Parts: sequence; C-alpha cells; structure tokens
Amino acid sequence: MPYEWVKELPDTPTESEGPLAELHLWPYRSLPRKGFVTFFAITSAFIALPLIAMIGSPVMWGLLPFIVIAMGLMWYLLQRSYRDGDVIETMTLWPERVDLLHRDKTGKTSSWTCNIYWAKVSLHPRGGPVPNYVTLKGNSREVEIGAFLSEDERKELYSELLLALPRAARKQ
Repeated sequence: MPYEWVKELPDTPTESEGPLAELHLWPYRSLPRKGFVTFFAITSAFIALPLIAMIGSPVMWGLLPFIVIAMGLMWYLLQRSYRDGDVIETMTLWPERVDLLHRDKTGKTSSWTCNIYWAKVSLHPRGGPVPNYVTLKGNSREVEIGAFLSEDERKELYSELLLALPRAARKQ
C-alpha cells in the first residue's frame, strides 16, 4: 500500500505528550529507484550487446546517436516521473486535534487542522475529481486526502479513517 501508519493508535489511553497516531500517504511507484537503476543497466547492456558485433563498422556510428538519444530520453522521462510523483501527505492524530499536511511536487505545503471531535471523514463515490473521493471535514473546511491513491486504496483508507478518528477522540 502506498500509505502506512507510522505510529498506530494505542489500545489504552496514554499520558504522553506526542501524537496518538501518524499516517503517511504517497503515490504508488511501480518502479522504485533501486529498480530503476537495475532496469536502466539491463536495458543498456541489451542495447550495447548487438553493437559489439559492429565495432569499427560505419553502421555502428549511424546507430549510436539514435541509441544515445533513446537512452537519454528514457533517463529524463523516468526521472521526471519521479519528480512529478514526489507528493506526500501526513495526517497526525493528537489527543485534541487532527493535522493534515500536504506537500506537492514543487515543495509547496498546505495544512489543515481541526478539533478531533468535529473531524468527519466522507467518501464521495461520484461527483469528485476521482471515483471514491475521500475528504476530511471540520473547522468549516473540507479537504481531500489521498486523491492520488487508486480507487480500491481510497476505499480502504476511508474505512481505516472511519475507525481511527473516533478511536483517537476517545483516547483523550
């Protein structure tokens, strides 16, 4: 799952000063950075293999610019994909409030805070920018959470938040 509870809600009330729970969300990556290095190395090797037979031939010099352009373009586009997906949302449940921090690909952050008793999670099956749109409402404002997740992941996130918010409110 492209989200995880970094700190889960305790089963019993605690006297600690810190947050009760913390949730991190990020876009799914089908090719992690470690896999990118492996993919690029294997692709380079397979492309270079036929060129070995053409060393010293004019055909190699005719193909080489196109191969270099193709590999450079592949590198650039995959790196740009990583930069475009560099989005993270952090929801922190405190004994008295809920904080949501959203950092987009440019590094710009936006935040939302609400009293935990008034926070309400909603699932919008239709009518949002994506199917099964999940929002948090409170403090006269409604904010999205996990819009970059898949439809099934948003449904699962909704059910987890539906359980976590009331549990956190009872922990005070």
